[in-house]
Amino acid sequence: MRKVFIIAEAGVNHNGSIELAKKLIDVASEAGADAVKFQTFKAEKLVTKNAKKAQYQMDTTGNDESQFGLIKKLELDYDKHIELLAYCKQKNILFLSSPFDLESIELLYNLDMKIFKIPSGEINNLPYLRKVGQTKRKVILSTGMSFLDEIEIAVQVLRENGATDITILHCNTEYPTPIEDVNLNAMISIKKGLNVNVGYSDHTLGIEVPIAAVALGATVIEKHFTLDKEMDGPDHRASLVPQELKLMIDKIRNIEKALGDGIKRPSRSELKNIKIARKSIVAGKKIGKGEVFTEYNLAVKRPGTGISPIRWDEVIGKKSRKDFDEDELITL
Repeated sequence: MRKVFIIAEAGVNHNGSIELAKKLIDVASEAGADAVKFQTFKAEKLVTKNAKKAQYQMDTTGNDESQFGLIKKLELDYDKHIELLAYCKQKNILFLSSPFDLESIELLYNLDMKIFKIPSGEINNLPYLRKVGQTKRKVILSTGMSFLDEIEIAVQVLRENGATDITILHCNTEYPTPIEDVNLNAMISIKKGLNVNVGYSDHTLGIEVPIAAVALGATVIEKHFTLDKEMDGPDHRASLVPQELKLMIDKIRNIEKALGDGIKRPSRSELKNIKIARKSIVAGKKIGKGEVFTEYNLAVKRPGTGISPIRWDEVIGKKSRKDFDEDELITL
């Protein structure tokens, strides 16, 4: 059975509070996620002082401050990383964080983070990609806003610099993503075009799209979650609340089981139904010993405990070795 790696994306929904971040870790662990992911950045390294907010950021946090001012309040310093990493170990869930600058890559590498999750906005950042590749750690790359050839170039850079285990996530960076813009089939195109493992990073409302992605072959699912969609902050409204996160994970685990191994054969649970639902060759009327079996004196009826009707042509024309009553199973 294929195991989907599920990342519960806390992101910046901690609002800068270590206590809130720990509550998010609790929720992710209790919901059954494999990892909980935050974001690591220095505002000064990430964005210019006068950069405008994205439209979704303005919709959720207003327009009375710059993007720099918004994200500066959402930084996690080194000590908070250490504390959250230790808390994740305590809660038996993998700590992940997406670095947004070169300094943050170094910080996470020194914390021995096993997987580097590259956010969509860094897919064309050559120095960044080189540095992540040089860590030689496992890489998960989000691909929102990108063309297939851009993904191909990013993968090439990562591989040339030492990355060998790369999973590509199809993604749309609009918060929330309109359902008609999801284009899940692009995930399949990425897999076929680049011959890599694929997954899906979801920003739609609800849980049905990531579940569908698993059915289409996603090996990694990433989904934002929050304690309360009405909290202040840019990403809360497009995030799942705790009960939705748990429901999504439960449904994905069910889909994993339903996908199976792909070998077409009777399942263990249905073996007992073969004799009940299939049919056998039976006497369609009384047949005397020595009488020839024909399509007029034979019939096909349940149960399937006798000669299979796939052998019909083999039986037709043979002589009966005994008397048969109507509906009696034919024997040769």
